[in-house]
Amino acid sequence: MAEVLITGANRGIGLALVRSLAMRGDRIHATCRRPAEAVELKALAASPGFAVEVIGMDVADPGSIRAAAAALAGQPIDILVNNAGVLGPERQSTLDIDFDGWLRTFEINTISPLRVVQAFLANLRLSAAAKILTVSSRMGSLAYNRSDRIAYRSSKSAVNKVMQGLATDLRGEGIAVSVVHPGWVATDMGGTGADLSPDVSAAGIVRVIDKMRAKDSPRFYNYDGSELPW
Repeated sequence: MAEVLITGANRGIGLALVRSLAMRGDRIHATCRRPAEAVELKALAASPGFAVEVIGMDVADPGSIRAAAAALAGQPIDILVNNAGVLGPERQSTLDIDFDGWLRTFEINTISPLRVVQAFLANLRLSAAAKILTVSSRMGSLAYNRSDRIAYRSSKSAVNKVMQGLATDLRGEGIAVSVVHPGWVATDMGGTGADLSPDVSAAGIVRVIDKMRAKDSPRFYNYDGSELPW
């Protein structure tokens, strides 16, 4: 049984990951901003045989992250999944962008994942073979030459680079670090016309988690296990 911390676990891919990992017997620390409103997540936590703990944590609030880390002090974490993220402002073209919204997108999609890792690094170091996986996007690949949603794209490109650096710094400790493109998923962010259901995406991401090794990191995975260009 692995100890797993998942951010943004109240809906979409995060909720599907909680369900998939809990079904196989892992213990999940599921974080979200407003636990009182996380009806589906709380229902999963109450399901017989599931080991799911719901924790309030706003990844955009450093104090909230510190408080959540304090609540789990001394407990090993085997897998940390940075899933929480935002699509960004309505105006995000290189010719017309909401700069404040862009900064907010960077705060949540790029800076917060590293804040979370640093806050829970002591927990990860208690694991025999810890893994850190950040949900990124193919839209952040520098090989994917498109200009729409530039705030979102640039924030994902940046978090990919951050996780490359983190992988380098933690490889000697045996901690695996990678990023994953979840596919185009039918969530609030992906929209109803997307190709994949959250459960299909989550199942693929779980397989990616299982194949991660420190000696191989960092990698930019597709949800199906194939690799994508950085």
